[in-house]
Amino acid sequence: MPDKKVRVVIIGLDGVPYELIRDLAAKGVMPVLNDLFCEGALFKMASSVPAVSSVAWSTVITGENSGVHGIFGFTDVADSSYRLVFPNFANLKATPFWEQKLFGRSVILNVPSTYPARPMNGVHIAGFVAPDLGKAVYPPALVERLRSWGYEVDVDASTAHQSMELFLRKLNQTLEARTRTALALLEEPWDTFMAVFTGTDRLLHFLWPAVTDSGHPYHQEVVEYFQSVDRSIGQLIECLKGDEALVMLSDHGFEGMRVQINVNRFLLENGFLAFRQAPPRSLNDLAEESVAFALDPARIYLHREGRYPRGKVRKDQEEKVLQQLEKAFSELQVEGRPVVARIYRKEELYRGPETYRGPDLVLVPAEGVEFKAGLRAETVTEPATLFRGKHRGDNAFLFVRALASDWTVSEAPSVEDVKAVLVKLREAERA
Repeated sequence: MPDKKVRVVIIGLDGVPYELIRDLAAKGVMPVLNDLFCEGALFKMASSVPAVSSVAWSTVITGENSGVHGIFGFTDVADSSYRLVFPNFANLKATPFWEQKLFGRSVILNVPSTYPARPMNGVHIAGFVAPDLGKAVYPPALVERLRSWGYEVDVDASTAHQSMELFLRKLNQTLEARTRTALALLEEPWDTFMAVFTGTDRLLHFLWPAVTDSGHPYHQEVVEYFQSVDRSIGQLIECLKGDEALVMLSDHGFEGMRVQINVNRFLLENGFLAFRQAPPRSLNDLAEESVAFALDPARIYLHREGRYPRGKVRKDQEEKVLQQLEKAFSELQVEGRPVVARIYRKEELYRGPETYRGPDLVLVPAEGVEFKAGLRAETVTEPATLFRGKHRGDNAFLFVRALASDWTVSEAPSVEDVKAVLVKLREAERA
């Protein structure tokens, strides 16, 4: 029998903040979205902590926090070692919604951190980081079709370092190919369809000042890019029958960047971190006297005895070290302004069997501050350079167009709530 449940469409705009999408729609830059927003509810949404795509999208698709799904960042450290690893979809410990029977046959396009693709009921084309297109696609027979459409998993952001004009051209080419692909996949049979546009995040990293400054040399190009995104969404909407529930969202928000804080350099200069050689080649050069180290963007790990080969922090010392770290970071200022907005402890953020693997502290940056955890930085602070925009955790957006008039959602949603929204929408019966 035909599936009588409501079909659900999910469109992701990576990194787009609530205020920006609301204003671009209202000002007519994105007229398709403006019309859509009149048909549903638009919310400001909280991202994950930290507000990075690998964590946020993993939370969106599973409805679980990192303590359950096991993704704490783009990098991690292998157990009982100092070896840096890069978690991917194979490391996700919770089930993505499209692997549940409720969601029927799904088409999933370009969701970050879902590489490598694996067999499922439908089509899956993984998003970044996806080094091998052949392993990013299920079923594999689709690979040649993708290549014929000029499909790229992601724009090559390094082109921005060569030429901003080249970067913008590549960004638009990637959007056009993504749209072609999405339109072709809409012709597949599906019950749940999800497509994520990630070029928005790349654009905002490099050209955030151009968003609001009409005098910026690339302001018009930024406006035109968002107009193109709006047209792409319009093309997708035109292919629908009109009886689908629609969800649009971003995984995190954005803001301007004025200063970068090199967290490991701060730990080094304040006696929490030491290396066996300078400059260090990797975390394997951590010295025994180290009590803490950081992974991007600002995840602080105690150098625990028994957890790491040269760890020295005993269980009875942990609380004292944590308090010392909290004090040091809370007092850190640049130009008389604090750089840390909030410090979370592990137990405040994570619930579940993977919690033990999480960072002991996570720093939330103050406005305009970016945290980095490179090991070779020579100063604690650096001014913003080519990257002029940064992730912000409290201003993602969520839009829902439901078919039932009595449908409601929390007025303060977070990325952890999205899957529950999708379940509720999918459970509804078509008239």
